[in-house]
Amino acid sequence: MTKLPDLYPLKFVPILKEKVWGGDKLHTVLKKKGTKKTGESWEISGVEEAISQVANGSLKNQSLTELIKKYKEKLVGVDVYKNFGHTFPLLFKFIDADQDLSVQVHPDDKLAKEKHNSFGKTEMWYIVASEKGARLILGFQEGTSEQEYLESLSKGTLSEILNFEYIQAGDVFYLTPGTVHAIGAGILLAEIQQTSDITYRIYDWDRPDLNGKMRELHTDLAKQAIDYNATNAEVTYENLKNEVIPLKSTRFFETNKLFITQTFERDLKTIDSFIVYMCVDGEATIKANGFSEKIQKGETLLIPASFTSLTIISSSVSLLETYIP
Repeated sequence: MTKLPDLYPLKFVPILKEKVWGGDKLHTVLKKKGTKKTGESWEISGVEEAISQVANGSLKNQSLTELIKKYKEKLVGVDVYKNFGHTFPLLFKFIDADQDLSVQVHPDDKLAKEKHNSFGKTEMWYIVASEKGARLILGFQEGTSEQEYLESLSKGTLSEILNFEYIQAGDVFYLTPGTVHAIGAGILLAEIQQTSDITYRIYDWDRPDLNGKMRELHTDLAKQAIDYNATNAEVTYENLKNEVIPLKSTRFFETNKLFITQTFERDLKTIDSFIVYMCVDGEATIKANGFSEKIQKGETLLIPASFTSLTIISSSVSLLETYIP
């Protein structure tokens, strides 16, 4: 049997997606190749129609699915491989909203399995940059009932019952399935989510798509998914230097922030999972298992589960660190 090449910190080719609401910040701020309407950069994806391909090193051009089949638990972790097999369980994106996104909701695992044979969509946002006055839609105003929602939908007054949150760079939000939401204009963010591309669109601002057609609404499906009591989505944290800052720990993923201003040793022995670093500010060199890889704002790096430690070298970098607990 031919010996497999050694694993190393992996970069993937961004999968860029044009959106009617997209802008140019993925290009101008994060240095992606995109156009003036690029709304999303899928950094690492196991979604069936959009499997990521390796961009660096000896495994270049191989797909993420191919790598999981070959390296199994060495790449993703013993329990992750046991639970998910050849499916990569998380999707990592950068999103640039030049206009408001549609008001939407995502199903949980149960509903998504029943209707689409898919995972549900739990997600987390980190605000990379925002223009003055930018805001998110997060749930309804307190006390809103299903009847009030349906009436506002039929009258075209939905925005009157939605909850708007003004935001700034560094803010973090965790969205459970069932939370009605929308990313507002002027926001650039990093998104971490379950591997799912299921969205129920409720309202799209009466706006045609890039082909001049109105996008489909999913009113009936959304009714089955909406949680009218969705809790506060904001995640608070203290931005400490040179420490592992916990942001959110769930059964779907665990995410920390690392604000590094000096050489930092990260012990990974207790983590039985791949680890993904999204660089949301600055730049760094990451050294592990004899390999060295640079990462800068807007780039994403996957560390194989078999790695037990790494070194981050930087005078200033902010990284989101995510793995399966």
